[in-house]
Amino acid sequence: MAPEPAFSGPAAPQAGGSRRDVRLDFFRGLAMFVIFIAHLPGNSWFDFIPARFGFSSAAELFVFCSGLASAFAFGRVFTREGWRAGTRRILHRIWQVYWAHIGLALALMALSVAALRLTGIDYPGRLGLDWFLSHAGEGLLALMTLGFMPAFLDILPMYLVLLAMVPLVMGAAALTPLLPLALLPVLWLSVQIYGFNLPGGPAPGGVWFFNPFAWQLVFFSGFAFGMGWLPRPALRRGGLFWCCAALLVLSVPVNFWAFTDAFPALAAIHDRFVPEGGKTDLAPALYLHFLASAYVVLTLVEPVRARLATIRPVVLVGQQALATFMASILLAWAGGMLLDALGRAQGVIALVNLAGFAGLVLVAVLARDYKGGGKPGSAPRSRPEAASNGGDAVPRAAPAE
Repeated sequence: MAPEPAFSGPAAPQAGGSRRDVRLDFFRGLAMFVIFIAHLPGNSWFDFIPARFGFSSAAELFVFCSGLASAFAFGRVFTREGWRAGTRRILHRIWQVYWAHIGLALALMALSVAALRLTGIDYPGRLGLDWFLSHAGEGLLALMTLGFMPAFLDILPMYLVLLAMVPLVMGAAALTPLLPLALLPVLWLSVQIYGFNLPGGPAPGGVWFFNPFAWQLVFFSGFAFGMGWLPRPALRRGGLFWCCAALLVLSVPVNFWAFTDAFPALAAIHDRFVPEGGKTDLAPALYLHFLASAYVVLTLVEPVRARLATIRPVVLVGQQALATFMASILLAWAGGMLLDALGRAQGVIALVNLAGFAGLVLVAVLARDYKGGGKPGSAPRSRPEAASNGGDAVPRAAPAE
């Protein structure tokens, strides 16, 4: 059989011959620690994570990084080997992420039921399993078809839809990159107008917490930068930097609880920018605040970007994002149970948080060593594309945000 002709769309970055950009791994890893804090029930540290000071949160960061990393991991497959080869690679990743989601759901359910028997506390109910346990057959089918999503398990289904959109976007970009850059914002705008979403949640009648038809705007923004379809802005302290910085400063009073609790008018202003369902449908304030945050942080980090590689635990967690994401959910849920037993004195909360951080690093080390990345010259177990920047590009943020 003759080889498939190379994909005729715009060229992806040739990442194979360049050094890995440590910023991607560092910020994914940093956000993973924040995500653990946000998932730990009754965690007082949650009141001081970055999302409490602005409109956007770790969700936007991870979805954007996932799009950027997916361009490196999958985009170049489309470019080098053709559309069918790229689609096969996407389908393989979808298969992996789907079973990761199912396995994580079953592990959380088992942990909750076991804790109920040991403590008498209704952890299954807290996880949102009431309907599932009372409708076992129907619930199992809903779980397998992504129609049932208990707490903490609404991000991987969104990621599956975003991955499934990649071949369509690459096909459109084969004509001109302007086509997806025009159509994807229209899809987001349609969600804002008509409010369509996919059915799902902890019980019938709900919808997906992260609407993939809206959040694709963040994912494919990162993807477009990774593919070179969008020019990267110069990182300097000019007019753009100070405008973005001003936006971040002005957003603090209408987001930080110390202000909104004391002045209800500020809370009302926040609700005008992010109304009910605004997180689900990606209100404009979330997207704009994230872009401003990214530009300011990257500009400030640029002079010392090489030093980020010395913060090895954070970088390593970012490199093994799928494994550490799954571990963060289980560790946070188990940590909440531990806090229920020991109490929530600040010292105990600090110890549980630090133990969770250590657990994430340990899981990252184990995942790296399993893939063969722990020794120089060792061959990874996973396929080359999976071991690249995008191989573990899985985001998550606390539903409470």
